[in-house]
Amino acid sequence: MEAYIMDEKIDYDGSQISSLWAYSAFGIQSDSIVAFRGACDVVPDHMIDLEDLRQNESIESPDMLHFIVEHFDSTDLKLVYARQRLFTTIFASVLADEGIEVGRDGDDLFVNGKKLSISIASTSAISQKIHFGVNVTHDFYGNLKEAGMSEERAINLLDIVSEKYAFEMEDIEADLRKSRQLGVF
Repeated sequence: MEAYIMDEKIDYDGSQISSLWAYSAFGIQSDSIVAFRGACDVVPDHMIDLEDLRQNESIESPDMLHFIVEHFDSTDLKLVYARQRLFTTIFASVLADEGIEVGRDGDDLFVNGKKLSISIASTSAISQKIHFGVNVTHDFYGNLKEAGMSEERAINLLDIVSEKYAFEMEDIEADLRKSRQLGVF
């Protein structure tokens, strides 16, 4: 799995969750996690969560850390949701290591009782995709600045979390190649 951390800011509008975005934008043809910082304003045409769309919810933030994950080994929706939960748990663990107490409910993280993150997972005919975003700053929702994290340290999370997720995926792949099937003795 390739981890690619962008140096420049780009805004997330929901189009980045489309299949092959990492390939079309950066030439990455393998399983990948692309991380970047930028604002968030998901337009209705790119909303994946039908509940948000039906309730006319807005998904926006002035400043977030974004992670776009793509896997090509399956189009199983249950598997991508399990991977999304693993990613959320990894992020929560990294924040705990930083001394920030977070709560988790499914794929959402909370700090000081306020929602800190957004996330969606889905599949296409060729891949699984995950978007996970965390507020660096926000006037209403939870954010890393209010939780006591400096801007510099928040930016470092792009690398730290991406590498931890990539490691978990590679470690799972290694385990698959050392385990024999049940009943084969």
